Amino acid sequence: MVDCAVCGSRFSKGNYNELASHLIMLAKKSDWSHVSWLNRNITKARTDEAKLSGLLSQYYSLKGKGIKDWIIRDFVHHFRGSNPHPFILAMQSYNVDVLKGYAIEHHHFLKQWIKSCSYVIAKTDFDEVQDYELENIMTELHGYGKDEPSHHELLIRMGESLGLDRKTIIQSKPLPATARAVSIWNDIASQRTWIETMAAMHSLELVANRDLGRYGAKYPYFNPDILSGVQATSEVREFLREGYEADVSHSYVALDIIEKYCTPENLEDIQGSYLLSANAFSDYLEARLERGEMIENKQ
Repeated sequence: MVDCAVCGSRFSKGNYNELASHLIMLAKKSDWSHVSWLNRNITKARTDEAKLSGLLSQYYSLKGKGIKDWIIRDFVHHFRGSNPHPFILAMQSYNVDVLKGYAIEHHHFLKQWIKSCSYVIAKTDFDEVQDYELENIMTELHGYGKDEPSHHELLIRMGESLGLDRKTIIQSKPLPATARAVSIWNDIASQRTWIETMAAMHSLELVANRDLGRYGAKYPYFNPDILSGVQATSEVREFLREGYEADVSHSYVALDIIEKYCTPENLEDIQGSYLLSANAFSDYLEARLERGEMIENKQ
């Protein structure tokens, strides 16, 4: 199936004419989200269905490489290239309100992350996949005792060190963009295959991958000087360092598994689920900034 990266509408395998027609129809209706995706990824010029279909075919082409390379390069373009995501730009300096917004909204992301990993385990019999996701669940939510707290616990401690109450974080309601993203991730996990779910979720770990310079990344996830600076609390440094050091191996291992089990029959399904997730992730990162601005304006 060929997916619309914005709304998730699905079209028959290899039929970029149908996807082109869908995008043109919504562009004519001035649907901002679809127009924005077209402008950022395909073309800013008005075009007819035949030409757009050809451009879409080029966009989805692996160009002789594997799905791992395709996902990485697309992700870099979206988030850490020469025109990085606004949240990435905001993280190039130490900003307490941005980090507070990060703490609150990311709580909801991590709760869904565990559900998505669980769906992968339930939908596959491959031991290496189940082992990988079990390790993810332990690391993200459970931890390994007091000396190795979970990523979720480190997130809450970061928020507390910045002045947030633990209960405020845990009992918060996600902002609309985060809620929509969580709904998309849950739908992918519950309705699509295990390999699509892995592509949708583990590709997002690339955001903190330190190795992406060789794929064209121009910006780090955050300014690494924060880890050694005196401004940041020790809890901020511990949280950022944990993800910064772990996600290189995690995102690559998952993508290696996806590449191993990718076939011509499920390739477009994997691409579509990844793109739908990446688009939701972009909105969710903006929700972190929105939450930070809300906190700042209350002061």
